Amino acid sequence: MKKDLLISLKLTLLMIILCAVLYPLLIAGIGKATPGGGKGETVSVNGKVVGYEKIGQKFTDDKYFWGRPSAVDYNAAGSAGSNKGPSNPDYLQIVKDRIDSFLVHNPGVKKEEIPAEMVTASGSGLDPDISPAGAYIQVKRIASIRNLPEEKVKALVEEHIQKPLAGMLGPSKVNVLKLNVALDNLK
Repeated sequence: MKKDLLISLKLTLLMIILCAVLYPLLIAGIGKATPGGGKGETVSVNGKVVGYEKIGQKFTDDKYFWGRPSAVDYNAAGSAGSNKGPSNPDYLQIVKDRIDSFLVHNPGVKKEEIPAEMVTASGSGLDPDISPAGAYIQVKRIASIRNLPEEKVKALVEEHIQKPLAGMLGPSKVNVLKLNVALDNLK
């Protein structure tokens, strides 16, 4: 029994060293080798961090491009979806309200023209990207409010479209935070 106890203690000590020391050090080392050094990829303006590239931000001012709605109000500590299905009357009302709000803020847009991602929250509630269609549909509103030519705002959107990986993996997308930072820098 004494022999078994000694083996158990050695194995416990070995597992503590492996799981509580070496593994976390390995993961931290891998994190340091990633973009952002394990602290996330930040977006800065004049040396000040204004957000994270991979986490959606809340933009509600009409002079900015809006991202996808969030079921968690863009709280990165509580990433989650609404867990309500398309037959849930509460969910349908939320989507209807979002459509109505979008139409009020984007005059001239028809209900059937609104891309689905502009009125439905993502599974994480933190999507930083929208489709090019989601950006293009907002160009007229932004150009009007900022007194800019629509073509100039449209060209800015085109500059910020990220193509699919290897030209075929995933959809084209636009990072809303980066686009809005570039919009503020537009002369």
